[in-house]
Amino acid sequence: MSDADLITTTRFLGRLPAVVARAPRALRGLYYTAIRNREKNLSLAWALERAAQLNPDRPALMQDQRLLGYAAFNAWANRLARALQAEGVRHGSVVAVMLENRLEVLAVLAALAKLGAAGALINTTQRGHVLTHSLNLVEPSHFVVGEELHAVFESVRGDVENAGRHCYWLADRDTLAEPGEAPAGWRNLALLARGQADGNLPSSAQVRMKDACFLIYTSGTTGLPKASIMSHGKWIKAYGGFGHSGLGLTTDDVLYLTLPCYHNNAVTVCWSAALAGGAAIALRRRFSASAFWPDVARYRATCFGYIGELCRYLLNHPESPEERDNSLTCMIGNGLRPSIWNAFKERFGIERVVEFYASSEGNIGFTNVFNFDNTVGFSPAPYAIVRYDLENDRPVRGKKGFMEKVGKGEPGLLISEITEKWPFDGYTDPAKSEAAIFRDVFKKGDAWFNTGDLMRDIGFKHAQFVDRLGDTFRWKGENVSTTEVENVIAAFPGIEDAVVYGVEIPGTNGRCGMAALRLGPGVELDYAALAVHLDRELPAYAVPLFLRLLSQVETTGTFKYKKTDLKKVAFDPQAAGDPLFVRLPGDSGYRVLDEPLYWNIQRGDYRF
Repeated sequence: MSDADLITTTRFLGRLPAVVARAPRALRGLYYTAIRNREKNLSLAWALERAAQLNPDRPALMQDQRLLGYAAFNAWANRLARALQAEGVRHGSVVAVMLENRLEVLAVLAALAKLGAAGALINTTQRGHVLTHSLNLVEPSHFVVGEELHAVFESVRGDVENAGRHCYWLADRDTLAEPGEAPAGWRNLALLARGQADGNLPSSAQVRMKDACFLIYTSGTTGLPKASIMSHGKWIKAYGGFGHSGLGLTTDDVLYLTLPCYHNNAVTVCWSAALAGGAAIALRRRFSASAFWPDVARYRATCFGYIGELCRYLLNHPESPEERDNSLTCMIGNGLRPSIWNAFKERFGIERVVEFYASSEGNIGFTNVFNFDNTVGFSPAPYAIVRYDLENDRPVRGKKGFMEKVGKGEPGLLISEITEKWPFDGYTDPAKSEAAIFRDVFKKGDAWFNTGDLMRDIGFKHAQFVDRLGDTFRWKGENVSTTEVENVIAAFPGIEDAVVYGVEIPGTNGRCGMAALRLGPGVELDYAALAVHLDRELPAYAVPLFLRLLSQVETTGTFKYKKTDLKKVAFDPQAAGDPLFVRLPGDSGYRVLDEPLYWNIQRGDYRF
């Protein structure tokens, strides 16, 4: 962390004029984030109906040649809701939704919200037993599947409970114009919705903040997904925090969305931000670096939703004519790394980076409302950053059994207090929910959510992300943050992706660093110069001892690095199948790691 990242009184006061200009919207946002009464009838359905009432003719959704105004979109959702209601979907029902990014997925989710039913957002990349697990985990009573995923669903249907009935199909086209013909054994949801009344449903006004809005799947420690509950209350907090206090979009704005709609960044953060100001969402089926700027120009997009790695892809992509003098002024997302933060803003002329921090299951969120660099932003929630013992994988507790807070600028574990105002909705599995709670933290009887993330306090209730707990390892008695090492490596010319993880060397304590690298097209890496760069920028214990060159870096559907397989293979040349390099004790640079050298290391011939 640079001292320049610390927020002083002078720096904070300097940002206030810009925030004051947005004060009316920001105050409205604070109202929504501060609502304590979870019985209150506020929901995604209410937000959509409010936007349709205020901005009936303004664009709500765009995709390719399709454009829907707010009144038309709301009416479509109402017809779908009545069709699903006639099929037995009720308040509290769980409906599995398997659709790729197209207007139909948002229409179905809006329809379910109007009924008080929860949409289980199935990851569209899942297959086989993982897909079966995800479907059975939430016990859906109904299934809505797009034509594009029909074959995938059919391949596991026999192993999915309740899948013998209540299965609804949507053609992979504009179903408002061409509903298509459903395959045998399926009901065509687009046809069922035709002719239904398109006025708002009475049930919409009965949906409470405590009701489940979506079931979002998060990574499980066993490799199988967990389903977290996104309540309407948490969605409304996002509506206030991101929509009103953070971005402050208006009816003149277009938010370009390429993130998958089975992820909270898309359906909670970006969608709520658009609905709060009556802005339009321009939806793309999937992210494409080459199509990004032509799309921005075509839709006249003023904002886009990001994951940090998307920004790296764009920065590594050759310049295009469309990126010059582009229409983007702001962006909202998370994971923008310090190594590219300023370079990205400068190259593409972005004025505001609304970086945020939140988790599907958690009860806390940070938003960069004051537009500082290299921070996840500000949080009104009660939180603490406490000392953590990485070696024993637990928070430090003092003599009286309570946890200890770290000082300003020090890394520690972020925990957030569970209160009536800041509830913890948790997972569908109560045991997993309880496992995520710390009790008796600062006093007897209190309860705090364990975020599993290391953060540092940089002042004025702002935090800076350090690492996921699982991505931090110990070497030479020191804690190594993979994120910080990745940032340093990524700043070296020619390296497009860097994935850092800890690997074990026989006869040593802890794990040393290893980096899997993907180079730019035609790049020949200067290993001596890389070693000099790493020695200059990192403490000796954090410099990776092993390198692996990859032709591509495997990521999840939300562009997070998949490290499990890389850790498993470690530095075994036979298992890796990629070029490997090692920095032996006393060496100033890296040398090729072949089979004989690998076995010398395994025998303990070198004292690391």
